Amino acid sequence: MNAMSAVKNRQLPGSADWWRGAVIYQIYPRSYQDTNGDGIGDLPGITQRLDHIARLGADAIWISPFFTSPMKDFGYDVSDYRDVDPMFGTLADFDALVARAHDLGLRVMIDLVLSHTADVHPWFKESRSGRNSPKSDWYVWADPKPDGTVPNNWPSVFGGPAWQWDGKRMQYYLHNFLASQPDLNFHNPDVQDALLDVARFWLDRGVDGFRLDTINFYFHDKELRDNPPLPADDRNDSIAPKVNPYNWQEHVYSKNRPENLGFLRKLRALMNLYNAAAVGEVGDAQRGLEIMGQYTSGDDLMQMCYSFDFLANERLTAEGIAAIFARLNEKVPHAWPCWAYSNHDMPRHISRWGIGDDAAKAYMTLLMCLRGSACIYQGEELGLSEADIAFDDLQDPYGIEFWPEFKGRDGCRTPMVWQKDNGSGGFTTGKPWLPVPADHLTRAVAEAERDANGILAHYQRALALRHAHPALINGAQSDMKAEGSVLTFRRSAGGETLFVAVNLSAKTARAAAPQGVWSVVAQDLGSCAPEGGSIVLGPWAVTILKG
Repeated sequence: MNAMSAVKNRQLPGSADWWRGAVIYQIYPRSYQDTNGDGIGDLPGITQRLDHIARLGADAIWISPFFTSPMKDFGYDVSDYRDVDPMFGTLADFDALVARAHDLGLRVMIDLVLSHTADVHPWFKESRSGRNSPKSDWYVWADPKPDGTVPNNWPSVFGGPAWQWDGKRMQYYLHNFLASQPDLNFHNPDVQDALLDVARFWLDRGVDGFRLDTINFYFHDKELRDNPPLPADDRNDSIAPKVNPYNWQEHVYSKNRPENLGFLRKLRALMNLYNAAAVGEVGDAQRGLEIMGQYTSGDDLMQMCYSFDFLANERLTAEGIAAIFARLNEKVPHAWPCWAYSNHDMPRHISRWGIGDDAAKAYMTLLMCLRGSACIYQGEELGLSEADIAFDDLQDPYGIEFWPEFKGRDGCRTPMVWQKDNGSGGFTTGKPWLPVPADHLTRAVAEAERDANGILAHYQRALALRHAHPALINGAQSDMKAEGSVLTFRRSAGGETLFVAVNLSAKTARAAAPQGVWSVVAQDLGSCAPEGGSIVLGPWAVTILKG
C-alpha cells in the first residue's frame, strides 16, 4: 500500500458532527519548525512537533497555505493548488504529516484560498493571453471607463484601487488584495468545478476539512456597481487598518453576494462524502455576524464560520461579549460560530488588549466555555506577545505599504519558540525568516512545560475541562448576563447544566449565585464555591458550578 492510500484509508472515530465544539490549533507553517536549516518552517517540522499539540488537547490542526506559490503574500497567492511548495517539502511529507496527526487523534484542516490565485498561475496566464482564450472569463475582467480610469470605486484591502490594468487585453482585472492576486470569476461554472476538484484532491489525500480564506469574497456583482459610502460613525478597523480608506465603503457589491450560497452548497455536498468540515473566514466589519449566520444556517451550507468580533482591537468586556451573543441570538440563532482571539493576520491579543498571563488565562477558560468551536493560534498557549519588527526586517507587503502607521502582520508571525538556549528558540539552525524576540525565549515550550501554574498548563487544563463536559462541547447556552465586569451564563446538555462566571477585570467582583444545589467544578482553574448567595471572584477569576 502506498503512502497516499494509507492516509486515505485511515479514519478517525467520531460522528459527522466532530467539528461541533472542536478546538482547532492554527499552524503558520513558515514559523512552526524548520528541519533543513533554511530558516523557514516546513511540513516535516510540523510533523515533528505534533506531539505538543496533542498534549495541549486540541482536536484538530489548521495549517495555513503550503501550496506552490511565488510567496508575494506568503502562500495566500497560489500558483499550483495540487502541490507543496518546495520550501515546505513534498506531497509525501504532507501524507506523513496527516498519518502522524491521525495517529495522535488530531484531525487535519488545510487553508484553501479559493477567491483568487497568483498571477503566475497557469489559469491566469491563459486568461490574460487574449479575450478569445479558453479561460478568458475565468477571472474578473472589465473595460475601462471612457476616460481610461478604473471600472468602479472598489478598493483593495491592501490599499489602492481593486483594479489592475493589463495592456495585453486592454482591460482591467479585479484583485481584492495584491495586484498579483487576481480574483477568480465564480460566475463561471467551470471555475466552480475546477475549485471543487481542488477540494476533492486534498480530501482524497486524507484531510478532514478546510479553513476557507475570505469566504465572503468569492462572488462579485456582475454589473460592477459602485459600493455606497459608509458613514464615518460606522467605520472600524477590524478588517483593514484605519489608515486604509477600504473602511470607508459598505462592500455590498464587491463581496457578500447572495450567489455565494449556491457554491457553498456544492462544496458542502462534496465534503459530506468524506465526513469533512469547513470553517469560513468572514471578512466584513459591519455584517460579519449576519453573514456567518447565512453561511452556517442549514445542513447544506458550511459547518462553521468566524467573524472578527473576537479579533477586535478593543479588549473584550463582559458587556461587549453579552452584546455579541445577543445580536447572534437575535439575528442568526442557529449559526455555529468559531471563535478566536488571535490569528496570523491580527496582532496577538496579549498585546492588542494590553493584558498579562492572568487575564489571558481567564479569557482562555471563557473561550472553552462559550457555545461554538474555537481556534488557538500557535504561541498563544505560551502567552507570546506581538513582536516589534524593525522596518528593515519587515516581510509583509501590507506592513511595508502602510508603515509606520500600520506595521503589518509580521509581528504575529515570528517563529515558534521551543527552547530558550538557542538564538532562534529552537526553531531553526539557520537564520530565521523573521527575527525571534528575546523576550519570547523565556516563554519557550521547554520552559513552559516546567511550570505547573503557568499559562501552558492552564491552557491544557482548560481544554481538558471542555472535553470532560458535553455541555461545553455542544450544549445550549442561555441566561448570559453582564454584571459589571462579570459575565455569567449557563451551558446545558444531556441532563448536565453548568453555571459559568468570569471576572474580566483586575479588581475583585461579585456575581449572584444561582439558586439550588450546585457543586464546584474546575477547581484546578481556580473555581470556588459561592458565599452567602453570591460568588466572590478575584481579579481575572473564573468559577464554574454544576447543577
